[in-house]
Amino acid sequence: MSSGQAPVTSAAAMEGNDDALLPFTVEALDLRGSAVRLGPSIDTILRRHGYPDPVARLLGEAAALTALLGASLKSQGRFQLQTKTDGPVEMIVVDFEAPDRLRATARFDEARVTALGAKAKAADLIGHGHLAMTIDQGPSQSRYQGVVAMEGQGLEEAAHQYFRQSEQIPTRVRLAVAEQVEGGGSRWRAGGLLMQFLPSSPERMRQADLPPGDAPEGHALLDETNLPEDDAWTEARSLAGTVEDHELVDPAVSSERLLYRLFHERGVRVFDAQPLVEQCRCSRERVLGMIRSFSEAERRDMVADDGKIGITCEFCSQRYVVDPAEAEAAPESPERLH
Repeated sequence: MSSGQAPVTSAAAMEGNDDALLPFTVEALDLRGSAVRLGPSIDTILRRHGYPDPVARLLGEAAALTALLGASLKSQGRFQLQTKTDGPVEMIVVDFEAPDRLRATARFDEARVTALGAKAKAADLIGHGHLAMTIDQGPSQSRYQGVVAMEGQGLEEAAHQYFRQSEQIPTRVRLAVAEQVEGGGSRWRAGGLLMQFLPSSPERMRQADLPPGDAPEGHALLDETNLPEDDAWTEARSLAGTVEDHELVDPAVSSERLLYRLFHERGVRVFDAQPLVEQCRCSRERVLGMIRSFSEAERRDMVADDGKIGITCEFCSQRYVVDPAEAEAAPESPERLH
């Protein structure tokens, strides 16, 4: 977190900005977390592809979640969230590249999405499959990937499951997406809140072990919902449970104001906000590198009737037209394609 910290003393004194992530701590509750607001960035991403409303809401949630999780990267590296499922939304990919770049895309079956209706739930759109979270901090460090089975749950619960199984950190996530109507037009907005219980004493973080896979039939498994819970985490969860969806996306309720409402009695402390921008990683050099990774026969099959190879970026829709001879030439400075 930034060293430029300042206690929240007055809700009226705090004004937040869109496209920013705001880290915070509540020392009295051994709590840390982040709140994120996406405005023009998520509107650009969703409008560019003209996604149906249910798909737009789901991808907006995924973008907000990725920003919250990717914030753990400091100055470099990339965090990627990706789903691959049998649902109407077959795939979601969201990239966060430190310190501030965000991009997102989705593949979906339009007929199946339409059949579900405009108010389709995220869990119904995703279906069954898996969600992968990948951290790549460069060639000098090993990549890390955590995988969560998608079995009819939404992204919030998938995030909770990830932290229970992989990180073993008590965590709560709230996500919301809405379309703001004003002046005869509309704009997409997304927001989220992530909070984690991180006391100095490891014993206070202890959670129930996951059910053993080889438990005898009829064996009574431990029900972690009935375990005694630390009072501080119980209070934090209760407070987070009061957050309404509209508070996460309403431009009149900044992240600072929301955090003040939730935790002012406990002395919430916020840090420097981290700006976020919608920006794709594609470039002509990366496209050439990708084409060169295919065999000569495969490159010939890519050539269209006009004698060119056409590539459209799935994230930003930028169209690249490449002469086959250019693709066959050795690159002057190879660049790894991501």
